[in-house]
Amino acid sequence: MKHIVKILAVVVAISASWLGLLQTSIVSQDYTWLLPIYFIVSLGCYGLFMVGIGLMQFPTCPQEALLLQEDILEAKDFLKQRGVDVGSD
Repeated sequence: MKHIVKILAVVVAISASWLGLLQTSIVSQDYTWLLPIYFIVSLGCYGLFMVGIGLMQFPTCPQEALLLQEDILEAKDFLKQRGVDVGSD
C-alpha cells in the first residue's frame, strides 16, 4: 500500500507541475502539450537501460549450475523409479 501512495504522489506532483506550465507562459504551449509524451518515452528508455544494466551484471554461478544438474539427475531417477517416462538422457 505504501508503494501505491508513493506512485500516486509522484503522479500528482508531475501533473501539478505540468498544469502549472500550461497556465504560465514559461514554456511555449506547443512544447508543453508534448511533455507527457516525452516523459513516457524517457521512462521507457530508463526502464530499458536498467534492464540492460541488470543483464550485463547478472552473475554466473558455475557451482550452482552443477548443483542444479545434480538435482535434475536425482529427480529423473526418482521419477523413473515411480514409472514416469522422463525422456532420453
